[in-house]
Amino acid sequence: MSNVLGIDVGGSGIKGAPVDLEVGDFAEPRLRITTPEKSSPKNVVAVLREIVDNFAPTIGDGPVGISFPAPARHGVIPFIANLDQEWAGLHAENYISDALGRPVTVLNDADAAGLGEVHYGAAKGVPGLVILTTLGTGIGSAVINNGVLLPNTELGHIEIDGHDAESRAASSVKDRKKMSYKDWATKRLQPYYATLEMLFSPDLFVVGGGVSKDHDKFFKYLDLETPIVPAQLRNRAGIIGAAWQAQWRLEHPDVTEQQVIAAAEEAKKDD
Repeated sequence: MSNVLGIDVGGSGIKGAPVDLEVGDFAEPRLRITTPEKSSPKNVVAVLREIVDNFAPTIGDGPVGISFPAPARHGVIPFIANLDQEWAGLHAENYISDALGRPVTVLNDADAAGLGEVHYGAAKGVPGLVILTTLGTGIGSAVINNGVLLPNTELGHIEIDGHDAESRAASSVKDRKKMSYKDWATKRLQPYYATLEMLFSPDLFVVGGGVSKDHDKFFKYLDLETPIVPAQLRNRAGIIGAAWQAQWRLEHPDVTEQQVIAAAEEAKKDD
């Protein structure tokens, strides 16, 4: 299996590296380029092209997987918060693929991290339902059942005690309110994860985000039936997961966007 390029697009930086999918790690050190101040599609694609060109000797004409800070519905970005609003409504997958001249897969950044952890990290070999949550400025989520991703979940926005969950339980809230790990875990994280447990009956929780490196300071205060573990791939997860998904798409050309749309149209007719 050849190396596949994974790229993580963020509000402050765009990072990419070829991924050896046999082992689930970078084949070369990653390249980081600052996100353009005007992060329009045109300007971001210029950075993507620079990253692709840098790794061209390693990846050849292979596909590119792109982890994106927004939902990606069949390649379309429905709305965007951390990049220029020109991305909203754009078929980003087609746009970037045309610009780079190679197959491109675009997926949500939390989904990419979840795929990375399921195939190479903390959830590798775990059957059943895995829920990854990233605790940072907000709360990102990925739901994966037996290796199959349910894309674009926003479990950071479920309602807990009348509040948007991430407005209460994100690690940024702990920092802003100067909460101890114990108070944050017992008063904010416990009701959040207990609610997810009640709604989904998962087999495993994986916790990512920068605060996951301090998991020993707050996991011990959580009272859950579901096992909960820290993410292993850390800031490599999105790049690795995006590369894995790009290769999967290349190997399953029969699962096309047109088929998905056609199935949805047939379902509407049946209604």
